[in-house]
Amino acid sequence: MLSPARLERLRKELLEEKANLTGDIAALNATSQDDNVGLGNHMADDATAVFDQATTVSLRRGHQLALEEVEAALHRMEQGVYGRCERCGNEIDFARLKAVPEATLCLSCQTYVEL
Repeated sequence: MLSPARLERLRKELLEEKANLTGDIAALNATSQDDNVGLGNHMADDATAVFDQATTVSLRRGHQLALEEVEAALHRMEQGVYGRCERCGNEIDFARLKAVPEATLCLSCQTYVEL
């Protein structure tokens, strides 16, 4: 079982990651240029705009998915089930949680799922 100090350390890391992701998403939303795609005078300009738009959408979606995982980990902490594997119920090793604080599976189950 995770000690209160280790749990608090992981909570702080998750809250910091949540703040970073939220800021990144806001920045991506602020720089979005969705309105002018396809209205340029040159096909190459339009292609660049479409590429930039697709990149922004992809980055925003990736950040949003990561934010959802972090929020789910924080919710598991509130429920008192954080650090338990969702597949087998065993405790997730602290070293794994340090590396991937939003992990839901122990290393054995993660390896099994990926095969």
